[in-house]
Amino acid sequence: MYDRDVVELALLALEEGMTHAEAAELCGASRSAVRKWAAGAVPHRRPEGAVSYRTVREAVNPLDEAERAAYEAAMTENMLLRAVLDDLKGAGSRPVSMSNRRKCELGERLRAATGLPLREITAFLRISRSSYEYHRARLGRNRDAALRPLVREAFGAVRRRGYRAVHAELRRRGVRVSEKVVRRVMREEGLSAARRRRRPWSSYAGEASPAPPNLPLRPDGTHDFSAAAPNRLWVTDITEFRLPSGAKCYLSPVVDCFDGRPVAWSVGPRPTAGLANSSLEAACATLAPGEAPTVHSDRGGHYRWPGWAAICERFGLVRSMSRKGRSPDNARMEGFFGTLKSEFFHPADWSGWSLEGFMAALNEWMRWFREGRISQKLGWLTPDERRAALGYPVL
Repeated sequence: MYDRDVVELALLALEEGMTHAEAAELCGASRSAVRKWAAGAVPHRRPEGAVSYRTVREAVNPLDEAERAAYEAAMTENMLLRAVLDDLKGAGSRPVSMSNRRKCELGERLRAATGLPLREITAFLRISRSSYEYHRARLGRNRDAALRPLVREAFGAVRRRGYRAVHAELRRRGVRVSEKVVRRVMREEGLSAARRRRRPWSSYAGEASPAPPNLPLRPDGTHDFSAAAPNRLWVTDITEFRLPSGAKCYLSPVVDCFDGRPVAWSVGPRPTAGLANSSLEAACATLAPGEAPTVHSDRGGHYRWPGWAAICERFGLVRSMSRKGRSPDNARMEGFFGTLKSEFFHPADWSGWSLEGFMAALNEWMRWFREGRISQKLGWLTPDERRAALGYPVL
């Protein structure tokens, strides 16, 4: 006759999802007995004269006070551990919901901490011995060991961008791996681009002169910033960078809406009219005879002054301007600045940088954007590669 503790342990194991064989092995009973108990044939009381193993053990070898105190302390700790386990199960950490690999990882930690035999660990985690041994043989083998340095190198090559760009860069280098693996490795390596937003600097200086029409604006209120070919539609604006030293740097780019390629740009310590005019003149110098793009801007004062209008007239440019207080009217340029600051400016620590050093780094990044930055919208090509592939000249 089995002890009542044995019966209760077997029923508890079955409630936890163990099979009859696993429950029988755990409690030390036969499989047939466990099947009977599971079917309801459970003795409701101990047969008269039957004693438990614990009673016999204490009768033969009674515990002294120190042993009894240690036994009670162990029972208290066991009760607390069971309560912690129940709490973890309630939070969704039940062994039945874990993958076999995670069970094996947990099992190895439990073996090291408790010294219990493997059969008890596998029975508790509800994993077969063969599956446990399969995953244990692979725990010491880092399947991503060869990939990790390649991901770190590609992350640096794409200037700290997201996992899609890193995955595309790896494919360009002949490394075949899924996006999910790249994302996981980047997460484990702590490779992520910082994204912070600050209130942008504004060049709006009031309505100094009548504004040109907003040409990308459709009748339904949406905008069309697409272009069928290069040098059809340009957008421009000025943005500010505040360095930890207190110095400020300003960038005035002219971006082609055909592929987002910066046609030209100017960098300086002040947002002057000369900064805006110089970037526009440099962009116009790349035009072929007969090309006269539309240049779209916001309502900043730089684009209302006679100097800007004179450059547009000299090269035959068509002026276009956003509505007052409507940043989406120049969304293509705002998107470029968002990419610039999330990939170049915000992730880096600019402490100790001089203004001249920062401007040099900004100029280098703008050149890299044209020559080295791959984009999903361009079929994972750079702007220069895309133009060359389509037969357009790259200046």
